[in-house]
Amino acid sequence: MAKCELCGKAVSNGNKISIARSHVSRRAPRTWKPNLRTIRVKLNGENKKMHVCSKCLRSAKMQAAD
Repeated sequence: MAKCELCGKAVSNGNKISIARSHVSRRAPRTWKPNLRTIRVKLNGENKKMHVCSKCLRSAKMQAAD
């Protein structure tokens, strides 16, 4: 399951709605997936791979290991 290990953002479900003639005519199921990146981080002195969403990377919640 795709999930950010920092903020917990995961796959969400809903309906794709097509609008025709000013009213909703059809609904189709769809999923929204988080924009995950795999980065290496240094935790407790050892390198570890984590799946982190791009929003957490931009806000610098986790520093990548060099």
